[in-house]
Amino acid sequence: MTESTLPEITDQQRTEIEAALFRKLLGHLQKYPEVQNIDLMNLAYFCRNCFSKWYVSEATDHGIEMDYDQARELIYGMPFADYKAQFQNKATDEQLGQFESAQAKATE
Repeated sequence: MTESTLPEITDQQRTEIEAALFRKLLGHLQKYPEVQNIDLMNLAYFCRNCFSKWYVSEATDHGIEMDYDQARELIYGMPFADYKAQFQNKATDEQLGQFESAQAKATE
């Protein structure tokens, strides 16, 4: 078995690194709103809406009241209705077919 060459990281350092990484990922998704959620879901089995749901769950676990719309605004960087009107395209039949498979895999 190969020995790990990972540096030792404290729990606090890991939390700070992961938080910074998450903020960069959100910034990246907000910078490229033309990347459609259905394409993210079909390729990676998660999308901005998944992040929003996960955010609500984690906030609740930490004693913070937050609803889905509030989490969506945080994740999208704007109210969801604004994002949808400006950037969301109608999904094609092919995308919707792929989505059914992706959604099943995402919930395994």
